[in-house]
Amino acid sequence: MNTMYKYIKHNVIVVVLTAFVVFPLRLFAQTSETSDVTVSTTDDTTLVVTADELTTRDSLMQELMSEIQELKLQRILMQEELEKTGLSTRQDSIAQVVRKQRIDSLRKVTVGAPLIIDKDTLFTLYARKGGMLPEARVRECKKIIESLGHKLSFYADSVYTYSGDLFTDIMVNDEVVLSITDTDALWQDMARDELAKEYAEIIQDKLQQLNEEYGLRQKMSRILEALGIIIVQIIIIILTNKLFARWKFRTVLHILRRTKSIRIKGYELLDIHKQGIVLVIIYRYIRILLIFLQLFVTVPLLFSIFPETETFTYTLLGYIWNPFKDIVRAFIAYLPNLFKIGVIYLCFRYLVRGIRYIALEIESERLKINGFYSDWASPTYYILRTLLYSLMFVMIWPLLPNSNSEIFQGVSVFIGVIVSLGSTSIIGNVMAGMVMTYMRPFRIGDFIKVGDTEGEVIEKTMLVTRIRTRKNEVITIQNSSLMGSQTSNFTVAAHNYGIIVHTKVTIGYDVPWQTVKEIMEGAALETLGILHHPKPFMRTTSLDDFYVEYEINAYTKDAKNIARIYSDLHQNLLRRFFEANVEIMSPHIYARRDGIDTQMPEEFKSNS
Repeated sequence: MNTMYKYIKHNVIVVVLTAFVVFPLRLFAQTSETSDVTVSTTDDTTLVVTADELTTRDSLMQELMSEIQELKLQRILMQEELEKTGLSTRQDSIAQVVRKQRIDSLRKVTVGAPLIIDKDTLFTLYARKGGMLPEARVRECKKIIESLGHKLSFYADSVYTYSGDLFTDIMVNDEVVLSITDTDALWQDMARDELAKEYAEIIQDKLQQLNEEYGLRQKMSRILEALGIIIVQIIIIILTNKLFARWKFRTVLHILRRTKSIRIKGYELLDIHKQGIVLVIIYRYIRILLIFLQLFVTVPLLFSIFPETETFTYTLLGYIWNPFKDIVRAFIAYLPNLFKIGVIYLCFRYLVRGIRYIALEIESERLKINGFYSDWASPTYYILRTLLYSLMFVMIWPLLPNSNSEIFQGVSVFIGVIVSLGSTSIIGNVMAGMVMTYMRPFRIGDFIKVGDTEGEVIEKTMLVTRIRTRKNEVITIQNSSLMGSQTSNFTVAAHNYGIIVHTKVTIGYDVPWQTVKEIMEGAALETLGILHHPKPFMRTTSLDDFYVEYEINAYTKDAKNIARIYSDLHQNLLRRFFEANVEIMSPHIYARRDGIDTQMPEEFKSNS
């Protein structure tokens, strides 16, 4: 606009001057048409104008007229341009009014981006600058202000404003801190330059505050304070160590003189010497804890001196306080689930106690249930207890902390896979133990025979069965193997029917069978543990080429001492046969002896 105004003013002046020059010349040209020569007297001198000169003047006249016409045309064009400019100015004013109305309508819903430095809100930006959002403008401005404020020196007169066609920049030395736009001015209902000056004063005041806080003088004083705190802390740690070193042994000896050894049911858990070691260790950890508490106070205090490290103070305190706070909050939030777990545990605990009481009553045969044997009571109790505790664990599992987390679920699945892969044989033994429990092939204390193993059952679990042989060897047999083997229970047979003890002898044909029967039955009746009712009986089992085979059968109910009974029976048979002068024929002794003497002791030979 200013340039256009100057241009119009210049052209008007040119037109006026041209008019003053052309008009006299035109009058002179009209006068010269009547005569060829015009005489003008000046200082008694005559001026003669020829026809050629008049022609030259006419051409000059025409050129001047054409220039005037051109100036008129330019004036018309400039008037049109001025009219257009005025219309554009009016349109800009209308657009500005519309934009202001739009901004006024957005004031209630637009939050804006506040510029906050050290918890101090300086101002708020609402408009973009090109493609830069208000938040980005604020971040960039904050970064520059903090960088300038943290310098060791700052001069207040270095802050000024620079006004351009589109922006007014707030400058510090040669650095642009913030650019104010027309839209920013509309948001604040101020002129752009005025708003820039107001923001420049705010920024200048803030920079002075930051310089007072982060300046060289403040840094030197804070360094001296930090050195003082460090020296005091070192002195306190040295004094703490000396005091503990002086009091440690005195305190420990004083405590040990008044204490006794700790015993649990006759077992000496901690004697005086071990208690002294424990007290020394406790004393040492107390000293370390005190030093740690001192550092816990000193280090945050040291960090809080410098504004640059002040945030580390809260970070360091947060390392201890935040976990403790989170634990307390988590514990308080977990209290309802903890209460549920406690109720579930108590319910199942007393239910298991009730089942145990019933099992003991059945096992002692004070309570009898038809079809339910007393020896079933204990294994049934253990089975029910396992099932109930498993159900309790399933109910408690979802109530455990972080039970829904992926890590918790992954660990549980991993444990389940390991248990399932490694417990195939275990599950087989458990199932075999359960089946054998209710099949009742034997009980603890029974004398059984499994394969080539004979002995007394001394332990029966869900996984294995242990048998003690006659040689006092303890043999462990898996329940799955025991389930697939043939088992002989001598104790049950002896109690219900009586076990038949039997043995064979071979006697020559020269001895009557009645004599053999009398000898063998008499020997059986003399044996300790043989029942007289039913009576022992003899069977003739074989008639071989050179001898007759006889078998004595006798009943006994003492299954545990069956080996002794066999031994006594054999001894009695030998003695009775020798006393009757009856030779027991070996399968290798033929009827024709070929000089072989009678096979019996000499004392019995003399009686024959």
